[in-house]
Amino acid sequence: WSYGAMFASMIFKKEPFFHGTSNTDQLVKIARVLGTEKLWDYLEKYNIELGAEYDDIGTYPARPWSKFVNVDNEAYISQEAIHLLDNLLRYDHQERLTAKEAMAHDYFKPVRVREEGEQE
Repeated sequence: WSYGAMFASMIFKKEPFFHGTSNTDQLVKIARVLGTEKLWDYLEKYNIELGAEYDDIGTYPARPWSKFVNVDNEAYISQEAIHLLDNLLRYDHQERLTAKEAMAHDYFKPVRVREEGEQE
């Protein structure tokens, strides 16, 4: 999760990407991006109950990553970057890429190709 949040900050040039002022506010910021439907699904799947401080969290649709692209960051955005990010920032830890899976992602293929060329 942490790498996904840092990666979002890097490619969208927004630091920090999820800027909450408290734990409660942090979850609201995340829900405004990933949507509350998947949050509720995650909580139900793992039988997790949120505290009363989250009662008015609201309802938010998931925002497409394209909504964060602008002239200042478009040079850092690719289909591979968005695909990687989308698979890193998941509520459900079972659906999230592992570090090993993330390193094998196509986003890093140019690095692997360059490394292989330097080793020959």
